[in-house]
Amino acid sequence: MARGRNRRRVERGVEAGLRRGGHRMGRVALALGLAVATVAGVIQGWHALDRTRALRIRTVRFEGLVRSTADELLALSPVKPGDHLLSADVDATEQALGRHPWVRRVDVKRRWPPSLTVKVTERTAAALVDLAGLYLVDDEANVFKRASAGDGLDLPLVTGISRNEFLQRPAAVEPLLAGALALARAWRAGGRDATDPLSEIHVDPGDGTTIYIGEEGTQVRLGSGDLPAKLSRLEKVLSALRAEGKKAEVLHLENRLHPSWVAIRLATTEQVSKGGAP
Repeated sequence: MARGRNRRRVERGVEAGLRRGGHRMGRVALALGLAVATVAGVIQGWHALDRTRALRIRTVRFEGLVRSTADELLALSPVKPGDHLLSADVDATEQALGRHPWVRRVDVKRRWPPSLTVKVTERTAAALVDLAGLYLVDDEANVFKRASAGDGLDLPLVTGISRNEFLQRPAAVEPLLAGALALARAWRAGGRDATDPLSEIHVDPGDGTTIYIGEEGTQVRLGSGDLPAKLSRLEKVLSALRAEGKKAEVLHLENRLHPSWVAIRLATTEQVSKGGAP
């Protein structure tokens, strides 16, 4: 009997020991599992961080710059080197860079390795316009910036448009500017700038267009309409005057009743001498 009771006590003790051992092993296994999960999480985190670093923009490359500079454009850009390539707002970048006065159009592309390519189309200055201060006009008749000595441009000056008109009546001013630019293009295209540089284009809705040409600033009153024919007649008259060693002070080609007529007021001997003629 005593031996049976002792055996049962031993068995109960063994069972209790096994239960305690099982609890300890469970706690160890749980701790090991947590440790493994933590290490795996850290590894995944590093991999994610590595991928994020791999997608950071390394360079922003600009193409087509002549008047604008990379530093100026980068200062305007909301996206900088080091930003994430996939989160870069291309549209916002194009709009921001378009605020630079010399920039007409911008095209921003994502590239690999992570970078941005910015293709810039700049404006072409075609003339100066006097609006209570000198401003640059592009070849599409857009006034885009105040002129400065650093621009280093030798361009014809458009006069006759007031600042108030420009600000308050842009629809009326635009055709005047466009017409002046068309005249300047026609003057250059005919090779006339070589002998008689175009210095000023004065526009007037009533009296038409008057230009000033040559070193002496000869006044040529073109009036309105039939520009190609008038320029052709003017070229013949100027060529004839040069052949005779004479210079005009004023030429009239604005006669509406007799559009083919050209009236000339010759420069005085003193004016010719000052102009450098023989």
